[in-house]
Amino acid sequence: MQWGCSDFLSVNPQSELTQESFPLSSSDALQATNAIYSSLRDWHYHSGGFPILDIMSDDALKGSNPNDASNTVGPYDDFTHSPTQDGLDRWWNVLYQGIRRANVVIEKVPVIPMNESQKARYIGEAQFLRALYYFDLVRAFGGVPIVIDTNPDFKLPRAEKSAVYDLIIDDLSSAIASLPHKKEYASNDLGRANKDAAKALLAKVYIFNNRFAEAESLLLNIIESGDFGLELDYYDANGPNGEHGIESLFEIGAISSDNGLGNQYANTQGVRGTPNRGWGFNQPSVNLREAFEPGDVRKQATIIELGDVIDGITILGDAITPDIERDSEGNIIAIESYNRKVWIPGLSTDTQYGHNRRLIRYADVLLLAAETLNENNKPDQALVYLNKVRNRARNGNLEVLPDITVTEQQELREVIWRERRVELALEGHRLWDLIRTKNAEKVLGKLGFKVGVHDLLPIPRSEIDLSKGTLTQNPNW
Repeated sequence: MQWGCSDFLSVNPQSELTQESFPLSSSDALQATNAIYSSLRDWHYHSGGFPILDIMSDDALKGSNPNDASNTVGPYDDFTHSPTQDGLDRWWNVLYQGIRRANVVIEKVPVIPMNESQKARYIGEAQFLRALYYFDLVRAFGGVPIVIDTNPDFKLPRAEKSAVYDLIIDDLSSAIASLPHKKEYASNDLGRANKDAAKALLAKVYIFNNRFAEAESLLLNIIESGDFGLELDYYDANGPNGEHGIESLFEIGAISSDNGLGNQYANTQGVRGTPNRGWGFNQPSVNLREAFEPGDVRKQATIIELGDVIDGITILGDAITPDIERDSEGNIIAIESYNRKVWIPGLSTDTQYGHNRRLIRYADVLLLAAETLNENNKPDQALVYLNKVRNRARNGNLEVLPDITVTEQQELREVIWRERRVELALEGHRLWDLIRTKNAEKVLGKLGFKVGVHDLLPIPRSEIDLSKGTLTQNPNW
């Protein structure tokens, strides 16, 4: 699925079509399936428009200049956000928009007279994407209304969290059965949901529910297929040279345009000031800098520092943003810097819209496999996959990032968690990892995190009001 292909990107808004008249043909089925993907390119898909999942973690601060969005994005930095906080309603709405579009395909396409193999694939794509959207919802908000048809009750109550996970697991199991492998897609279909991405997502769902035995076989199946690998250059794991490459299981395709075919995710985080590449949110933290071991190539490939020269351009930054901020005791608490992983070569802010955000990459699969094998009392196998990731990060320098040899379960568990942090930094994983491993209070407590409150985001107040009380709020909100 090359996002520049007109047949994929030209999607009529479903609001212009009635459910009685659409979809009726095989071309309608394709159009309806493509429409589900368009929700991924909506700016609001990314946690309401801003990278709040990184900002709420210890990996990043709000960023931008001190006054920009201080009242709307700033509260996520210190856990003072509320049920009316900016972005929560947008995130909720776009996820349910994607679910609605998926439901059209899952409900309507089975009765269309068309090629049965193609039909099964479209339904599998819809099931994968519906599961992806619900996985975001259940992690962020807990039990949420389950909508699985095109004419739902507008006052659906919240389902139990376990029921949401059951739906996700059912959808992904069906998607695995009907989707092709990534390698089986034609070049103009690269980026569509595939069997391997569905296996990886299902494994992650199992891990979030401490079902490590079930996750193991899925992850090892992906690894042993030999269809994926690590980019030789870590920069390419998230950069333009690695788009739809060997490390990418699933990514959001985009082109450098702000006309609906691009992705504003990178523009929101791009370098502010000189060069002008965006708004500068999601500033890497001092704590993240200190997490990298000496010689780790991933540090420079993750953090843009002032004075860096990238593609011949010197990063000067924003005149209004302080280069360094200190607390009352003189400790450095912030340094002006930016997320290198969203950098796209070019000369304008529009260029940044061409960033392909990687949602599932092979390094994540390897580290999940290492974690799963360790939990399943197979530490020696876990070390193999952990050290594959570290080997790439040492970039050929055998004097740095030595192989891990520890096999005691708790110690190895913590090593794998640390490795996940530096490998996947600023990609939206850290907060969820801290919460699922029950480390959030220990790590984020000094920033304001409270167990039993901030494990979940509040249900948007606007949604509770619209439901006239059918929706209930999360505890302690």
